[in-house]
Amino acid sequence: MDAAGLIHGETGAQNLIGWTTDVGQPDGRARLYLDVDARHSNRHGVLHGGIQAMLLDSACGYTGSLHLNRQEMPQMMSLSFTTQFLAPCGQGRVTAIGRVTGGGKRTLFIEGELWDEAKRLVATGTGVYRTVAPAK
Repeated sequence: MDAAGLIHGETGAQNLIGWTTDVGQPDGRARLYLDVDARHSNRHGVLHGGIQAMLLDSACGYTGSLHLNRQEMPQMMSLSFTTQFLAPCGQGRVTAIGRVTGGGKRTLFIEGELWDEAKRLVATGTGVYRTVAPAK
């Protein structure tokens, strides 16, 4: 993580898809930014739903980490995750944002929103997340 709270290339999926994770916002909500181009589209020419779900799931997981311990950022695992696709999303920057809605010390309920650069809500997600020990 850099001084601004930006994370680049932390996981294989992040490297493959190309998003940036922002955990430096004062509201404690993680944000993921992806500059969508033709590599991210489905056969209809819009952002692939699987990538939308991946961004939402990751934003929710990072938000859970921030919620539990901003300094240590414990790793989170998705126990369940549901995505609702609301509008097609073309090229340009999208932002996924998480928000903790409930839970306890290890298990959290988290919602996510995916917005396009025109400030249009294109997808939402809800999930249950649990802390896990770091991979060795």
